[in-house]
Amino acid sequence: MLPYAIRRILIAVPVLFGITVINFFLINMAPGNPVDMLIDPTMPKELLDARKELLGLNDPLWMQYAKWLGGLLRGELGYSFSSYAPVSTLIAERLGPTLGLAAASLALGLLIAVPVGIISAVRQNTKFDYFMTGLSFIGTSIPQFFFGLSLIYIFAVQLRILPTGGMYTLGAGGGTWDLIRHMILPVFVLGVFIAGKKVRYVRASMLDVLKQDYLRTARAKGLHPFIVTNKHALRNALIPMITVIAMEIPLLLGGSILIEQIFQWPGIGQLTIQSILSRDYPTLMGLNLAAACIVLATNLLTDLLYSAADPRIRYNG
Repeated sequence: MLPYAIRRILIAVPVLFGITVINFFLINMAPGNPVDMLIDPTMPKELLDARKELLGLNDPLWMQYAKWLGGLLRGELGYSFSSYAPVSTLIAERLGPTLGLAAASLALGLLIAVPVGIISAVRQNTKFDYFMTGLSFIGTSIPQFFFGLSLIYIFAVQLRILPTGGMYTLGAGGGTWDLIRHMILPVFVLGVFIAGKKVRYVRASMLDVLKQDYLRTARAKGLHPFIVTNKHALRNALIPMITVIAMEIPLLLGGSILIEQIFQWPGIGQLTIQSILSRDYPTLMGLNLAAACIVLATNLLTDLLYSAADPRIRYNG
């Protein structure tokens, strides 16, 4: 398994290189100019040109990319055009809150989707199955921004039992309970959306496995239905479920951009919006690189989880 992981990592290097090339030129092809966002446009043209020269914006695109790539090979991601802080520092400060929000949302979504999907498959075509399938469609159909704003209005504005946004209450000194209170609404919004999509996948995967001959044999031998479902059927249904869950992680990071804006969560989603609005090219490049690394790491982890779920799968050197 270790040689396989090393090979996958080596393959990921040219993939990352290609991603950085595409991202760099797409970002620089966008309309607007970072200097126009940073300086009063009424200033003399000489000062604007001097600012562009200082930021290296007068260089050809291939030279700008070569400088950025050279800094990356030295472990540097450059400096933000808007805050002048190291990009690596900005991403490190924002990555933790985003990963925490994504992990909690994914855990909540799976805690709802897996048992509900299993029960729906076992009780196929019953009232419970129809009811939960209908709820899953509702969960995926409601726009996240509308659901989030509705929860803010109900629980923060009307009932005043939860904060409207942010990560900590200003002046309250922080603390674990304060963090949990601020996470409840955004985690619930993302978790419901994930659960709505995953219930149908879990149900379909379980239905496919429950029809297999070896499970009929297990039932005929008198095994308890709980053991048949949760030990034999669930284990064999994990392979497609692992793939679907792994695909959710990059989508969750991208989808959290909207939720972080609504709930003012200080993560990479909020940083991405700020960087786009200010044409902060170095920060956008760093964010895209971080997202690409997370996606590639997720794909590698997915392959390794296959062998853990099904011992018949082996990655030989």
